[in-house]
Amino acid sequence: MELISQSVKRIMEGCKERARDAGLCFEDETLEYIVTNRDLLELSPKLMIPTLYDYWVHDVEVLRGKGQYELYPNNPFETVINTRPAISFYNDNNPDWLNVMIFYHVLGHIDFFQNNAYFRNTWDYDFAGQALADKRLIAKLRSEKGRWVDYIIEFSRGLDNIVGYHSELAKFDEPEQQQHSRALNYYFDIFLQEYKKVSTSEYIKELDRYNETVQDNDSGGEEGFFSEIYAQYPEFESLMEKHYRDHKSKHYDLLQFILANSEMLKKEENAWMRSIIEIVRNTSLFFQPQIRTKIMNEGWASYWHEKLFLADDRIGGHEVDFARVHSAVASLPRVGLNPYALGMRLFQYIEDLGNKGKYSIPFQQVLDTQARQKYDTGANAGRKLIFDIRKQCSDFLFVDFFVEQEFIDMHKLFVTGRRLNAERMVWEYYVKSKDAGQYKQMIFNSMYHPPHIEIDAGKTKNDTLFLNHHFEGKPLVTEYIENTMLGIEYLWGAPVKLETSEVVSVSPGGKSVGGQIPPVERPDDEPKITWRRVEYTMKNRKLSKKEL
Repeated sequence: MELISQSVKRIMEGCKERARDAGLCFEDETLEYIVTNRDLLELSPKLMIPTLYDYWVHDVEVLRGKGQYELYPNNPFETVINTRPAISFYNDNNPDWLNVMIFYHVLGHIDFFQNNAYFRNTWDYDFAGQALADKRLIAKLRSEKGRWVDYIIEFSRGLDNIVGYHSELAKFDEPEQQQHSRALNYYFDIFLQEYKKVSTSEYIKELDRYNETVQDNDSGGEEGFFSEIYAQYPEFESLMEKHYRDHKSKHYDLLQFILANSEMLKKEENAWMRSIIEIVRNTSLFFQPQIRTKIMNEGWASYWHEKLFLADDRIGGHEVDFARVHSAVASLPRVGLNPYALGMRLFQYIEDLGNKGKYSIPFQQVLDTQARQKYDTGANAGRKLIFDIRKQCSDFLFVDFFVEQEFIDMHKLFVTGRRLNAERMVWEYYVKSKDAGQYKQMIFNSMYHPPHIEIDAGKTKNDTLFLNHHFEGKPLVTEYIENTMLGIEYLWGAPVKLETSEVVSVSPGGKSVGGQIPPVERPDDEPKITWRRVEYTMKNRKLSKKEL
């Protein structure tokens, strides 16, 4: 693995200039490496971070990848990681014209990483450097503790899909300029009513005084108002800080709760385990936004590599080659889901909505089909709209809001069903629905959605940790429950209980024919599922279950 040559680096810098002229925004510094196909295979299993800590599963994946490459050589074009500076890897046999297209694709990814709000927790530090420090720490611990290090990693990784990503992200919603709003809430909601216990008339007078002060620029606005409060009530600031400290959110994810409350981990001889759990948790938090924005991220990069490369004079003579490569990346499959293709076409669709003024209430009030097709106010606001969407949305919001019937009809999309051909004894696929709602649900079903499991503080007593699975229509994977709870019991140092829902029976939908359920799936065949609550208990490494 080595840095790209200076001539290729100049190509990359030229691509950056054109990308910025088109509106993309990213930091100046980037690193580009040339690697072989095998190198890329080794990077991918470790979540594309070469400095990530070593773990036996990674080694298994690398060996499996190498074995597959011997049988079926492939050509992965690029890999880009969200670090500071951003690092990208390119195949050593890519021609220059292909590198130009790939550079545009990579710059689309980097722009997305550095501007999408769901990546806020990754903006302020270099994960590659932190991962290297973590890797060295784990290597040191492995030399001292042996295989127990891998046990702790495995137990922790069994829970790293339910880390509190959204609660961590919420911490970024209070920038410094909102601190006065924090004081405002305390002053009117707590200080005046509970501490000073003012009358209603006095409260209204104070509210009016605040409004007048804020509207009067000479008074310094809200800052001027609170400077008077701090002078009049010297105790105000300390009381406010105590209130927010006492009422600070106690919401923990499971790994956080174990770190804070496990008596086993509080023992001095087990302090090293805490470092490993924190490494696994922080690593998971770093990758959560990528998991939740895959359609948008890949669609945004594909949108820009197409738009920028088609306008680049270096495409000359390679139009057919580009069409072949691009179609392999961005073609819509008739069965299944291609996030590159879906995301790219959604951004193109949204841009068209903005350009024609269709992203508006007046357009939504137009009901005539022909009038909707011809609607065009010449707003020309599509480019700004897609940049706003890129900044604010995750995959769920992106799909939920913009996958609508007109988009489905435009691209002739549909949901497929499967039925058994009893005569030939083969499964057949058929068009099950062209409804936008069902297509949207198919996409939702393919998205990352970890189970919602919380610690039940009321039932967690006598050292027994009680977990409650908030059932959302999908049961836990039964085969993983025992090993996962075994790991939790070890980290917690005491018995663990888990309440969840399981299937009692499944009744096929549809009508029976001659007293028999037909071996054919119909569009309206929805099975009726009966659920029951059960409680699993892991005690002394033995799992038991009872119905509730």
